[in-house]
Amino acid sequence: METIEQIRDRLLARFPGAEVAVIMNPSAAEQHSLLIGNAQAGDIARFLRDDATLKLDQCSNVTGVDWPEKEVIDSKKTSVPDADGGPGMVIEEKTKRIEPGYLEVVYHLYSIALRHGPVILRLRTGNRTDLVTVPSLTPVWRSCEFQEREVFDLYGVVFAGHPDLRRILMWDGFKDHPMRKDYVEPDDYEWEPTPHGDVLEKAKAHYPPAAKPEGAA
Repeated sequence: METIEQIRDRLLARFPGAEVAVIMNPSAAEQHSLLIGNAQAGDIARFLRDDATLKLDQCSNVTGVDWPEKEVIDSKKTSVPDADGGPGMVIEEKTKRIEPGYLEVVYHLYSIALRHGPVILRLRTGNRTDLVTVPSLTPVWRSCEFQEREVFDLYGVVFAGHPDLRRILMWDGFKDHPMRKDYVEPDDYEWEPTPHGDVLEKAKAHYPPAAKPEGAA
């Protein structure tokens, strides 16, 4: 199979102006990935599926990743020579900046026909609040349907063009998205018929005095 860099270069040649970048994975697995822009994600996905060299006809896995905003420290070193032209000293200047957060969807692609893979694709949202839409790849790989619904449910990514985008694990009316890194689980478990253990301890604060279960303090 072609290297990830060769695939990137062919995509850029086929789709001039498209956003395609290699994201390196320094782990032992070295499963590098392709970050693609949302505007041409559908066309790129169809190319990867239909190209005679790749034939990536199966999407085996779709996962979400939450990247909250973080503080990044940039360091810049400047050499200052001394008065007689010697090496002098090095001054290090550090500046802080906030790197905005975003949500990411990761697709693992394989070729059943050619028996190779994976090729890993990444799509990113604009942020974690109001720009959380990416194109659905279900029209290209039917196996994405339930898995994109799971990412929608647990992370809050909205998949434009998905044929049936609704919650798959949490119930209708459930607020928030449990796999977000800043998610805070509620301590009101009144919906649970028989709370026990830690759940019971949290729920006690919400029971009216007359409704407290037997033995509750």
